[in-house]
Amino acid sequence: MKVCIAEKPSVAKDIAEVLGAKQRRDGFYEGNGYQVTWTFGHFCTLKEPHDYYEQWRFWRLEDLPMIPPSFGIKLIENNGVQRQFSIIEKLVQESEEVINCGDAGQEGELIQRWVLLKAKCTVPVKRLWISSLTEEAIREGFQKLKEGDQYNNLYAAGSARAIGDWLLGMNATRLFTKKFAQGKVVLSIGRVQTPTLAMIVQRQKEINAFVSEEYWELKTIYRETEFTAAIDRLKNVDKANKGLEYLKEHPFEITSFERKEGKEGNPRLFDLTALQVEANKKYGYSADDTLKFVQSLYEKKLVTYPRVDTTYLSEDLHPKIQGIMQDLTPYKALIAPILANPIPKLKSVFDDKKVTDHHAIIPTGQYPEGIHLDEKRIYDLIARRFIAAFYPECKIANTTVLGKVGQVPFKATGKQILEPGWKEVYANDVTEKKEGEEEEEKILPVFIVGESGPHTPKVHKGKTTPPKPFTEATLLRAMETAGKQVEDEEMRELLKDNGIGRPSTRANIIETLFRRKYIEKKKKNIFATQTGMDLIDTIQSELLKSPELTGTWERKLRLIEKGEYAMETFKQELIEMVRDLTREVKTSSYKVITIAPDAPPPPEPKAPVAIEELKCPKCKTHLLKKGNTAYGCGNYTVCGFKLPFEVLGKKLTDKQIADLLNKGKTGKIKGLKVPGSDTAKEAKLAFNADFNLEME
Repeated sequence: MKVCIAEKPSVAKDIAEVLGAKQRRDGFYEGNGYQVTWTFGHFCTLKEPHDYYEQWRFWRLEDLPMIPPSFGIKLIENNGVQRQFSIIEKLVQESEEVINCGDAGQEGELIQRWVLLKAKCTVPVKRLWISSLTEEAIREGFQKLKEGDQYNNLYAAGSARAIGDWLLGMNATRLFTKKFAQGKVVLSIGRVQTPTLAMIVQRQKEINAFVSEEYWELKTIYRETEFTAAIDRLKNVDKANKGLEYLKEHPFEITSFERKEGKEGNPRLFDLTALQVEANKKYGYSADDTLKFVQSLYEKKLVTYPRVDTTYLSEDLHPKIQGIMQDLTPYKALIAPILANPIPKLKSVFDDKKVTDHHAIIPTGQYPEGIHLDEKRIYDLIARRFIAAFYPECKIANTTVLGKVGQVPFKATGKQILEPGWKEVYANDVTEKKEGEEEEEKILPVFIVGESGPHTPKVHKGKTTPPKPFTEATLLRAMETAGKQVEDEEMRELLKDNGIGRPSTRANIIETLFRRKYIEKKKKNIFATQTGMDLIDTIQSELLKSPELTGTWERKLRLIEKGEYAMETFKQELIEMVRDLTREVKTSSYKVITIAPDAPPPPEPKAPVAIEELKCPKCKTHLLKKGNTAYGCGNYTVCGFKLPFEVLGKKLTDKQIADLLNKGKTGKIKGLKVPGSDTAKEAKLAFNADFNLEME
């Protein structure tokens, strides 16, 4: 009997249907010579410190660094996991062959290899490696099964990543917590999260240190076209006014008129990061939400494997593109011009050298039925980008006009779209413009060199602006390029190998920083909290917070994946780094970190308060529901109970809300702004007899 192990029950069901394993058993499907079973995410994890030595259970500086003699794995302590594992273990031990049907990526390989290791698998292992879950893809994948050993380097890279994260995370977190937080708050340190936080803190310091300065520019209107003086900005209003008087005394003269035709290249197909960036810019979705939506679309067979970091397709996909296009019936009108001619084999789309495990995210061609609005939006982004990639380039004309008034040079630029090409796919689309991006078109009249005439000069007053805070979109890009600000697609591709984290983990890193209250979001912007600022200030080691150095580690992990770097070498480098870091921190001195009011205490942070599991304090019958601005009774139309997130200008913490609901009052809260009073108050908030809030 051949045993197939999928990463989740829904995928196992799809595989079983294709293989003809139609009989449902306890924890697996059976039939036609196959048994198809499943995990549900990680079943195994690296052992915890106390699994090696009992004294490592306690957080003590004298025990650091913790370097296990060899790393082991254990089953996650969960009844469901342990029950399903016992089924897998029995099937594996009675099998003639195992087919690893895990998620086709580094994390998926690691999950399945650890399960097979724990199950003491001794039979041959094959690998199913597919980029979509359609019936055709699964059938084709089983016809071309790979040898499991082909993915040993992928497994080695996954293991090296997990061990590296354990070594740094376990040791550095305990080290900084005991040294600088006096054990009162967990100071979480991570190989990826710390440099990410450092970038946010650095940007915030630049914003805080920025001093805005006024400046003045000379402008003039000639033939209904605005020209700007091509000189340095003026720092003095008197100079600007003198310049204005000078301009009034001289006519405007055209010195150069140049019109160049060019092309705007098609947008690249989506990798995961680009999709997360676009979804954040257009819909405000978090990186984590976008990953969930696109993963759901993948499991519904509507798009290809999403956790990818390439924007190219493999050349063997070229013959299938026409069929996929024909199946995209909701976009029939847009696709018609493409299908009128043979599908071109574009270098900007097809490149085997740029495709490793998987290709860019594209639609499978299956009709998108039964998906909710958020998934529809993500699907539409992917489908339109796929269609746009095969449209003609957009042809434009850029115009540059130079002129002068007396001795003062002036300049105006314009842009005209001659043939929209791929922009037709987005003709009705309203998206945010990139920072500093001009209007889509600015058509200038034709000027003749030497022409001259009257003009209307003016002084424009402006202020220098601080650097912009990160949004999730710009933070994802910064993580991808190790902190370098890059707009050019080619340069972005070159920097990917040195990025911070992997496409599939970046969303989780950002969410972790939010959860640990190191960063916070105001509208779309991301800011570091005081605890986050203090933590980065405490870390003297550039090794921990440098995006570039973390990027080189990421590159080494990719080299391990390619078989060009030894896993053991990488591990020894990390061990030495942890030893050096421990020595450095133990002998250093720095201020104790200020503790955020609701930061969790070590060693085991308390689980977050589940507000929506509490009953309404007024009717004591219905559970609470979370709205956009308040928690309310599940039967609000009858009961009428409501508890706002913000009271008297102060956003309530989860603990303060829980205290109100459980005890009827909070502890003292500072900074309450009472209408009619200029000074903020410190007071407790409590429910009155009508369950309205009052200060006491």
